Amino acid sequence: MRLAEIEAIMLNVGLFVFAGAVFFIIYDLAKKSNAGRFGTFILFFALGLGLAAFLIKTVVVEMIGGGGI
Repeated sequence: MRLAEIEAIMLNVGLFVFAGAVFFIIYDLAKKSNAGRFGTFILFFALGLGLAAFLIKTVVVEMIGGGGI
């Protein structure tokens, strides 16, 4: 296995762990602030959009760069 393949795999694993950590932090924030069902939805929606934008940007850059998916 080449170094580039290992780096690609670890990038995907790292992004998955990062996303999980972000969602746990949002959940914990909603729980500690007693946000309720609607407040929790708003927190996940608003803060999750930042993560989604980061992931979409990565995909779009790869597609424009010719990397393909």
